[in-house]
Amino acid sequence: MDTLVEFKTTYNTDICELYIFETHQTSHNVSLRFDNLTFTSMIQGKKLVKVGDKTPVFSYLPGSSVLVAPGEEMLIDFPEADAQPSQCMALSINEDYLADILYTQNVRQQKINDGSRWYIEPDVFVVTNNTGLAGATNNILRIMMEDSLYKDQLVDLAMKELVIRLMHSQAQELVRQGHVRGRFAELLQYIRNNLHEKLKIDMLARLAHLSKSNFYKLFKQELGISPNDFILKERIRRAKQLLLQYKNISEVAFQTGFSDTNYFIKIFKRMVGTTPKTYQMQQSREVASCAG
Repeated sequence: MDTLVEFKTTYNTDICELYIFETHQTSHNVSLRFDNLTFTSMIQGKKLVKVGDKTPVFSYLPGSSVLVAPGEEMLIDFPEADAQPSQCMALSINEDYLADILYTQNVRQQKINDGSRWYIEPDVFVVTNNTGLAGATNNILRIMMEDSLYKDQLVDLAMKELVIRLMHSQAQELVRQGHVRGRFAELLQYIRNNLHEKLKIDMLARLAHLSKSNFYKLFKQELGISPNDFILKERIRRAKQLLLQYKNISEVAFQTGFSDTNYFIKIFKRMVGTTPKTYQMQQSREVASCAG
């Protein structure tokens, strides 16, 4: 690492280094580089970040993580640090150790799909911290910061979980962006085009030319999410779009494959945190506010 931020705490093991950065003063164009692949995650506050030549400046907030390639520059602004200090973790992973994890995973836990391998996707460097990834991140933070006779063994186990969770999160991000490659690309498009229909796993497995059991395993292995969960997320994503068109709740439920409006409302509230009607009203107010 070439450049330091105001306050840095470091925790070391043979396989990784953990840095906790805290910034209490508004600053701009702070440069960071790491020697190894580094997994970063916001804990609190806000940054404006540019990662090498990959992106324009984007807001980096809690709930997201960013992968930084070896030697790649992060340019960071801290626009609100005077009022709200920024805190971020950076986990730099030993190159040989990471290669060993991936090799072992490919040998012992081979993917069902021939020719498909476990790897870190270099082009998917911003991921959302889903429940699994957030849990793995918190776990390795806790272990790295504690004083234990078994620290090295615990870090090893926690790091392997983090890497696997990260690969699954990258797969889900590719799905969200519509950049899935291979045998599932057309199938996912089929699902998105037919959300108003009953989408049975047996039928989807036949379209993928797989047995039902292999389809389920391969889908989750490749995309980091089960077929049923993917379909449900896509139904809710589409429902949110339709609600913005001021369609009534029953019509939205029908067009997204829910035969029972009450069940649709229940699932929508569980996944979005509010009812469809409330969501529709909130979005309508936001649109009116922007227009005004």
